[in-house]
Formats: sequence, C-alpha cells, structure tokens
Amino acid sequence: MSDQNDLSSDDNLDDPLADPIDQIDRLTAERDELRDRFMRALADAENARKRADKERRDAEQYGGSRLARDLLPVHDALTRALDTAGDEQRAAAPGLIEGVELTLRELANVFNKHGITILAPQIGDRFDPQNHEAMFEAPVPGTRAGDIIQVMDNGFKLHDRLLRPAKVGVSSTPSS
Repeated sequence: MSDQNDLSSDDNLDDPLADPIDQIDRLTAERDELRDRFMRALADAENARKRADKERRDAEQYGGSRLARDLLPVHDALTRALDTAGDEQRAAAPGLIEGVELTLRELANVFNKHGITILAPQIGDRFDPQNHEAMFEAPVPGTRAGDIIQVMDNGFKLHDRLLRPAKVGVSSTPSS
C-alpha cells in the first residue's frame, strides 16, 4: 500500500481512481506553462531576427565609414590645391589644374554613390552644433552672435551620421 502512496503526480494521470478535476487542473496548468514558454521563445526568435536585420542594414550603410573617414583628407587636399591655385598657376599648368578638378569631381561622385554628403556651410549661415565645430569666436561688426564668419574645412555625413563636422569660425558680436 505504501507503494501506491509513493506514486508521483504524473502517475496519478494513469490512476483511474484519481480525481478527474485535479487531473484537468494539472493538465491545464501544464498546458498554460508550455504555451507561455512557447510564446516567449517565439518572441525571442522574432527579436533576434529583427536585431540581425538591423545589424545587417547598419553594416551595409555604415560599414565603410572608416574608409570614408580616411578619404576625407584626400578631398581636403584636392580642394585646397584648387583654392590656392592662382591665375598664374592656372595659366602655367592648365592640364594639371584640370586633372585635379576631374579627380575632385570623381571623388565627389564616389562619395555621392556611397551616401556621403559634403556639409559646406557658407559665411553668414547660423552655427549648428550638430554639424559644425566652432574653431574660434570673434566679434565681427555687421554680424549676429552665432553667425558663421569663416569656414576652415567642410564637414561630411554618411547617410544620417556625421563623419566629420565642418570647422568654422563663429561671430561673438553681442546683440545691440
């Protein structure tokens, strides 16, 4: 008789004398627990899929950001070369100037193809800390505080991420 009392609760399912209501309650609880575990596993799998999809998209869009950053000084050097070339140099070496212009244009096309945009603020634009880095402040008559008064370097964005802020000088003229 003691052997019958030592039976586990699973054995009670096969026991014809066990209370059917208890059996139904146990089975319902077990079913609910298994359903809950299944739904959690399903949600975890869906979250993992979404996370992997986002990581894949980010890798596609931003995977080349290191290479893009490494190319920014090349763009700067070509731009400076054209900016410093005076009429005398342009007349003496028109082929060289044209080659630099074509190289800069091709680099701009590659940037555009890969989602890199050039942030080229103009003098008089408002300073935007999201896109600009203030290199200095100076009071300049005829300007308002926060106006860009000089542009040292253009900035660059890769899609919606800032690669490098534009380096600018900002007016600190107090308002009258």
